[in-house]
Amino acid sequence: MKTPIWISPGLYGAAIGAVALAAVGFGWGGWVTGGRAQQMALSASEIAVVKVLTPLCLETARKDPDFTAKLIELKKAQSYTRDDFIIKAGWNTPPGNLEANRDVARACASQLLP
Repeated sequence: MKTPIWISPGLYGAAIGAVALAAVGFGWGGWVTGGRAQQMALSASEIAVVKVLTPLCLETARKDPDFTAKLIELKKAQSYTRDDFIIKAGWNTPPGNLEANRDVARACASQLLP
């Protein structure tokens, strides 16, 4: 079967249009792949968890009977060990949870210290 000559320009136009549409959509249109959307959702949820649990960590720290002494120790600690200090003190572990969140501990330490 022989293809008519008038069909070729239409097929080329459709192919070039599809490539151009994809380039514009992904480049400037804000389209993302499923994997990228998943990464964005995970990142947003981690940020939300830190935002919600940091005030709880601060409140728990301030209610600690040894808060003043521990705060002095926290100030003396190296900056890279402060999140470990918060975790060991148990300030950032939410009630009913056994796992501490390192990002929450880091945010808590940064707000406790001027």
